[in-house]
Amino acid sequence: MILDFFKKYFLGFILVFLIGCQSDDDTPIVVEGTKNGFWLAADKGYIIEFTDDQDILYNVNTYGCSIADANFNEEEFAGFQFDVVNVNELIGVSELIASDIKFTRLENQNELCLSDQISQTEDPKVNFDHFWNIFNDYYAFFETRNVDWSQYENLGEHVTSENFYEIIGELVLLLNDGHVIIDDEENNIGIDAGLPGLLERLNSSLSGDLIIDSGEDYDRLYNQRLEVITLKYFGGEFEIDESENIAWGMLNNDIGYVNILGMAGYSANESMELQTLNTVLDRMMNDFKNSGVSKLIIDTRFNGGGYDMVSVEIASRFVDQERPAFSKKARLGNSFTESTSISVTPKGDFQFTDDIVLLTSPLTASAAEIFTLCMKDLPYVTIVGDNTNGVFSDILVHVLPNGASIGLSNEVYSDAQGVVYEAIGVGPTEENRVPLFSNDDFNEEKDSGIDRAVELLSSGN
Repeated sequence: MILDFFKKYFLGFILVFLIGCQSDDDTPIVVEGTKNGFWLAADKGYIIEFTDDQDILYNVNTYGCSIADANFNEEEFAGFQFDVVNVNELIGVSELIASDIKFTRLENQNELCLSDQISQTEDPKVNFDHFWNIFNDYYAFFETRNVDWSQYENLGEHVTSENFYEIIGELVLLLNDGHVIIDDEENNIGIDAGLPGLLERLNSSLSGDLIIDSGEDYDRLYNQRLEVITLKYFGGEFEIDESENIAWGMLNNDIGYVNILGMAGYSANESMELQTLNTVLDRMMNDFKNSGVSKLIIDTRFNGGGYDMVSVEIASRFVDQERPAFSKKARLGNSFTESTSISVTPKGDFQFTDDIVLLTSPLTASAAEIFTLCMKDLPYVTIVGDNTNGVFSDILVHVLPNGASIGLSNEVYSDAQGVVYEAIGVGPTEENRVPLFSNDDFNEEKDSGIDRAVELLSSGN
């Protein structure tokens, strides 16, 4: 399988956490206000051991424990800052992430994570048991994805070194979830569980030589589409930020166009991400204000995601008042954590609140879908294109004893009305459904999505 088939900005939730300071008799010494000690994020299966010298991040599941990062550095993870709320509670907060990470102090290290119990082995059966239990403990969408995970628990009896990745690969493909990933760089293994379903959707209006069978095929169609947009629709005249994440311009005298290609990477320094983004947004909105634009197309069809709060920040330039946008919660055993609700508030000197068409596609994924949740209920916004990918959760990352990384969906997002779009995606009404790729578009060198958006905006519908 091709792991990096498309340009995605997945936030691997290997984040946060701590180490213990113990006396010679193994009785924990807990000093109020200090991080030193063992901390558990139960909904993530993360234990952090904080010490004065070296911090360690562990992954724990019902079967066992492995070391995710023996040199854990909290500053390297999505701008999180960790503060001790009280002697038994630690909170990780990031301006880029919509919800905090909550840890509770352990009096002693989890027995499965003691040095003589840590799983570091290539044994395929041990690795399978870790794999199955990681999903069984933390994956949030078995029912949604119509998969009975329990029936595969004993497959470990049939696993060998030769068929290990074949077996676990077949299992994750059942989930058809683009946020379920297996990555073993050492053995050149990359499996994206959502890729077959995504290819099926992208190929639904293609035939012959245009069918996408490889990354090269996709790159060819992607580059041709961008060339048509930039040359035919803009005549090569448009603005783009330094990170090449947002491009904008005028389609004609009164219709503006914004292409948001990513929800991350605006700054090499995560602590400057939102500040840099807002500088770009100020520039873009001033251009539209000075151009007298009265209608706008926002294109997210090639946006694979990034940070939730980047999406919220961009959406803040298109809302007329504070509005509830979405809520999220994480699986915690047989229940869920408390929900976090997010609203969008107008920001900047100028907000565009006239007619907007939002273009979406199966490639609109993750944080780009969060942007769609922020925008879809605005009375002046119409969606054109196809349903988004249907993968909203931040990716929860665990490491197997053999060193391979496993990513999975652990969180449930819902819109302001409580509707969950996981596996379905957010999309247009039937009359505004336009495929991202079609034979006609490529043969005639046009973009039917933009054409439909212009038609709607010009007619006032």
